[in-house]
Amino acid sequence: MSKHYHVAKYGSDSYSGSSEYPFLTISKAASLVQPGDTVTVHTGIYREYINPPRGGNDENSRIVFEAASGENVVISGAEIIKSWEKVNGTIYKTVLPNTFFGAFNPYRELVWGDWFDTLERDFHLGEVYINGKSLFEAATLEELASDLPFTKAREKDWSMHKWYCETNETETTIYVNFREFNPSENTVEINVRKFCFWPEQTGINYITVRGFHLTMAAPNWAPPTALQEGLIGPHWSKGWIIEDNEISNSKNSGISLGKEILSGHNEWTLLGTKNGTQRERDVIMNALHHCNWDKKHIGSHIIRNNIIHDCEQTGICGHLGAVFSHITDNHIFNIHHKRMFNGAEVAGIKLHAALDCLIENNCIHNCDRGLWMDWQAQGVRITKNLLFDNDTEDLFVEVSHGPYIVDNNLFFSMKNVRDLSQGGAYLHNLFTGFLTWTRVTNRFTPYHYAHETGVRGFMTILGGDNRFYNNIFTGTQKQFETKEKSIDNSIWMNFDVKTPGEIQPKGLCIYNDCPAEDEDFYHMLHTVDEFATMRIPMHCGSNLYFGDAVPFRKEIDSMTVPSLCPQVVLDDTNGDISINVDFEDYPSTIIPIPITTDFLGIAFEPELPYENPDGTPFCIETDFFGQSRNPNTSCIGPFSNMPNGPQKIHLAKIKYSKERSQ
Repeated sequence: MSKHYHVAKYGSDSYSGSSEYPFLTISKAASLVQPGDTVTVHTGIYREYINPPRGGNDENSRIVFEAASGENVVISGAEIIKSWEKVNGTIYKTVLPNTFFGAFNPYRELVWGDWFDTLERDFHLGEVYINGKSLFEAATLEELASDLPFTKAREKDWSMHKWYCETNETETTIYVNFREFNPSENTVEINVRKFCFWPEQTGINYITVRGFHLTMAAPNWAPPTALQEGLIGPHWSKGWIIEDNEISNSKNSGISLGKEILSGHNEWTLLGTKNGTQRERDVIMNALHHCNWDKKHIGSHIIRNNIIHDCEQTGICGHLGAVFSHITDNHIFNIHHKRMFNGAEVAGIKLHAALDCLIENNCIHNCDRGLWMDWQAQGVRITKNLLFDNDTEDLFVEVSHGPYIVDNNLFFSMKNVRDLSQGGAYLHNLFTGFLTWTRVTNRFTPYHYAHETGVRGFMTILGGDNRFYNNIFTGTQKQFETKEKSIDNSIWMNFDVKTPGEIQPKGLCIYNDCPAEDEDFYHMLHTVDEFATMRIPMHCGSNLYFGDAVPFRKEIDSMTVPSLCPQVVLDDTNGDISINVDFEDYPSTIIPIPITTDFLGIAFEPELPYENPDGTPFCIETDFFGQSRNPNTSCIGPFSNMPNGPQKIHLAKIKYSKERSQ
């Protein structure tokens, strides 16, 4: 028979854990729960690391950890520090014995790992917070005292609130420039725990974590070739549900769905004998052969209805461990907003090997990059997401062979899509910025058997093989003109051929070097070199181009309206997001192509169809709002019905935080 335990701040771990006599700590309840049991936690701040020793057996006998309904419950990786000694001016210090931290002292540990960029200085895993807001780490005491902001930070004024640390074998000294804050009158916290909710052991399956605010932890940098730590995560397990939480202030990643340590851990950095991409191939094969990387043991997680913000690497990350998962209805913002360090693993959501994943109905904004699907984005569907005010681009799909589907999304940042892949189907989207693409002829990346982790082969990215149908391209948006002219042409940032000072090309003309589907060229290919340098045909039709947006050179049934360049104005007032736009009557003048598995055909390299994860045929039945598409009356673009003339369209109502307990 299942049991129901309670935890409350007035309880005791010597109690029974009943509603009348609750435990004091969540960890006590976690040590006792068995499959089918529930732990309900009541109002308060719980400063502890929950390390569940066991999970559930299956979907019908999971272990549930939940905040009591309507109550505010915080799980914090930080401790309050009150012992501040004035040094001079607004600079104070506290001296703590290293025993205060136990086995993990984040002020003696550095952020590091493969694909991490220190920007020529060190950063510690530790952090300091004033009233729940993190400060910036200074490299020296002189920098701590300076009035110079960090130039790359989103909040430059706030970046002058700094901390600095010194450690030796016995004690840790933390200095803080509090500026306008008096430490005795404000809450000052430092993070002391690496995790909030994380099993040390792998294979802790079928756990639900619901309704908490998890905050202020110090996981390390999480590349795809290392143990991927997160403030919370299943740690190489199956069947977790993480829902209705607020997740904030991770030193690096908020939720990690990713990799264990045994298949490889930062060997590129530690050994330096192979390139990182080869190490990543090694990791994939090690996971397959030695770490139970298959559908029976790993993945199938549900991450939904969470508020994720103020994490410096990712809101959600995962290599290998995110397979077959659903990431839906999350609000993700302010990811990598401090910009003190950098690296190739920064995004609102960064997944490697997102096999058969569903990424749906998420709102992602004010991040360095919105979505980054890296390596093996096979079978993933990215649908009905709202993306805006992301710095680098909304969506980056890197070195993947497909098939993958991107449909009914709203892309509102200056750069919408960066395509370093092939085999994508882009359907019924609204593009208000520009796209870029390039081939990648020096990176062999895997493709898989259908709906499983087994690797079928490796190949470089030849480019092309994309499908673009029923999309709307708005042309140049005036708010981006100046910014577009200043974009550099480095190989990492852009890939477009443009003269400095020019506006970026819009639309699908960027793919004009690729063959069209009616251009037979395969019979001309015979040698290895010819196949290695080919480009794969594009498939484009029934798209609408406004202003200076230009179609692919051989589209079918598309329309250009150069005389009209609608300006899509996004309004975010207290989380009530809407757009003002005027497409006149043009969306209804193009007959959308019915999208089906048969119509989309076969992705070139894996030779697989665009189908649902269960192998059934795929079709688009609904629009961005979930409204049914009538094949006789629906419009192209993400909205099935678009009235003529000027429109204010309400898109979403989002929350920026849960109320924090006192």
